Amino acid sequence: MANRLKSQTILEWHQFIGVDETITSNPVNRIAESKTKPTTRATINGKASPSTEGSLISSDHPVSNPQPKATTITQNRNDSVKTAVELAALARSVEELKKALENFDGCPLKRTATNLVFVDGNVDADVLFIGEGPGAEEDRQGVPFVGSSGNLLDKMLASIGLSREETLISNTVFWRPPGNRTPTPQEIAACMPFVERLIEIVRPKILVMLGGAAAKSLLGEVQGIGRLRGRWFSFKTQSMTQPVLATPMFHPAYLLRTPIQKRAAWHDLRLIQKKLAEMQ
Repeated sequence: MANRLKSQTILEWHQFIGVDETITSNPVNRIAESKTKPTTRATINGKASPSTEGSLISSDHPVSNPQPKATTITQNRNDSVKTAVELAALARSVEELKKALENFDGCPLKRTATNLVFVDGNVDADVLFIGEGPGAEEDRQGVPFVGSSGNLLDKMLASIGLSREETLISNTVFWRPPGNRTPTPQEIAACMPFVERLIEIVRPKILVMLGGAAAKSLLGEVQGIGRLRGRWFSFKTQSMTQPVLATPMFHPAYLLRTPIQKRAAWHDLRLIQKKLAEMQ
């Protein structure tokens, strides 16, 4: 019984970190295998090849094992971003943008995620929040910020007289990274045309980036979130005629881990509240 529980715990852990397939159903002892398989030298005209002399090569495996060239990988990434730009540009509404994402296969996260996690809230909102990426609960429900971080975000909004229904919430990537890891630059680049198009369509008065990853991606800054928060920036794409006021603040998940920073978060929320009042 104890072994069964231990196996179940291990299985649940692997599932949580994103493992979704195994190589074989039975373990293979590669060490024992290598002792029993015959080996031969690579030869040329009956003599050992100078380039391989002294090395043993398994007789049932090919001599060469070419790897994909770096230029090919880079080209595939560039093609994905190009496709994302083309699909995003065709969207004229948030709903059309969602459909474009559903047809987009250029982000590898889509292959391991359960659901597309796009937006939640009011598409006519004055404030647009952009986080980092979906977590496990968001992946299950297909809605951003519905876990413990989402509960805290709802309370943060309520503290300045806002609600989820009065704002719009999204992320820099729209599928959950396995194990809740930080999205890679390539994954963010594949999704960024859709993020930018979302901002262009919604045209919020204020753009709020939750966490360092979102702030650096959208603002192009290299400083940490501790130095960026509490300040105002201008965000503008090539298609926008007017820039949007933007401000970074700590991600709710970080505040759950570091409650001492809630004081700084309250300061940033009041900053947003005051700016909204000035814009009325």
